[in-house]
Amino acid sequence: MANEFITELKKWATEVVRSNASGDVPGMHRAVELMSKHFVVQQHEVAILVAMPDERFLRFVMPENLQGMGQIPLTSANSLAVRTAREERPEMINHFSAVPHTSVFEAVPISEDKRGIAIQKIMSVPILLDKKVIGVIQVSRKGATPSEAGPDFVPQQLRELKTIADTIAPCVPLCAKESELHSS
Repeated sequence: MANEFITELKKWATEVVRSNASGDVPGMHRAVELMSKHFVVQQHEVAILVAMPDERFLRFVMPENLQGMGQIPLTSANSLAVRTAREERPEMINHFSAVPHTSVFEAVPISEDKRGIAIQKIMSVPILLDKKVIGVIQVSRKGATPSEAGPDFVPQQLRELKTIADTIAPCVPLCAKESELHSS
């Protein structure tokens, strides 16, 4: 993994924890920006979901356009994010469009002038804090076809994403709380 990347993420995480004391918590934008550069994906292809306090749902913190789209019940049978949270294990799927999954979030427009795009390839890792799942990070490659979406993810990248999840775990509850304030 690029050392400068993980160093930058650690710096960001330290800043989030430090700024929590002042009550001015930065959002997840910087972490998403760093992840998207590292994995060479668009920022809308990085998703961070958090477990709700009642532990019955996951909700999107990033990308922001999915924050108001509802929650995913942890009982869902076709959600990769839910399976990742339930089984507490990373997963990589390079033929995601062929796998039955909840696709409602893919239909959400990326911006006012850009339609939603199908996810072709995806990595999904749990975010653990004190041995408890507090969320999920997913990095995807979207496109009309698998080849248009870009190269397959490789096991090394899945390990790197798990390292990233471990690095940002202490920040997730703080940033999730901040996103709730802005979305309500």
